[in-house]
Amino acid sequence: MKLKIISIGEKRSLHPLNIGRKISDCKVAGWKYSELLRMRLETLSCDSLCAREDFFPSDALLAKIAKSRSFAVFCPIERLPVCWTTHGDSSNPEPGAEQFECGDGSMVIRHPWDFLSINEHIMSRMDRSEMLCEIRSGVNIEGNARIAATAKILPGVFIEGNAIIGENCKIGPNCYIRGSSYIGDGCHIGQAVEIKNSVLMDKVSVGHLSYIGDSVIGFNTNIGAGTITANFRHDGKNHKSEVEGELADTGRRKFGTIIGDNVHTGIHTSIYPGRKIWPGMMTRPGEIVQKDLKPA
Repeated sequence: MKLKIISIGEKRSLHPLNIGRKISDCKVAGWKYSELLRMRLETLSCDSLCAREDFFPSDALLAKIAKSRSFAVFCPIERLPVCWTTHGDSSNPEPGAEQFECGDGSMVIRHPWDFLSINEHIMSRMDRSEMLCEIRSGVNIEGNARIAATAKILPGVFIEGNAIIGENCKIGPNCYIRGSSYIGDGCHIGQAVEIKNSVLMDKVSVGHLSYIGDSVIGFNTNIGAGTITANFRHDGKNHKSEVEGELADTGRRKFGTIIGDNVHTGIHTSIYPGRKIWPGMMTRPGEIVQKDLKPA
């Protein structure tokens, strides 16, 4: 199949994750998003296909359109096509194509926390473990884990739920990884750290005594000792997060933080739920992040 992934350019509502990178280069569930999208769409039996880079097709939608040779999927709000079959070298939907709505768990990625939903969707379908590295005595794994051959898992590590751990990672000793957590290549998760239902891109270091819950952490970020992400409101309502000056309902009762690339948090940093930190920013020791942290 000839598949064309269409770039949509800068999307400010996805800041800070797509500052300095394309949406398609963000990593989730062990893949660059462009690779994940390509793998899902290549299950369809059509000759030529276009898809926007911010489109995520659910299993249910893929099953619906699997028998259609000519189709177009539309974003329900914008009423614009997000995935469609084409004819020849054209990039336009074929006339008379069968129309589908982007529903049933499918989405157009509008906000950075949408990557958490995609990560959960993909990882919840893991049905087996693939542990290529040595699993030392004192390591407990309950659930399905995919661990790269060059990863080092130290004693006292407890993995509960599904987890993916990339190449050249050092995990432990004495840390807790749970939920659907993806830890990218070259990461360090240290003593007394808990990672819950989160996405950590490559070269993230969470050295010790920290909690990262329901969060997305960008490339080459260093989390200082004792950094805590809050992820639950006292009233149990959905979290809200600022998007282009307005508060947006995330639809999530559990939501921590979104941190861009190359961020450094000082020791004992506390981060309110739904707050975001822009690439290259730093916090001071003991700082409380009560609103989005971005360049002046």
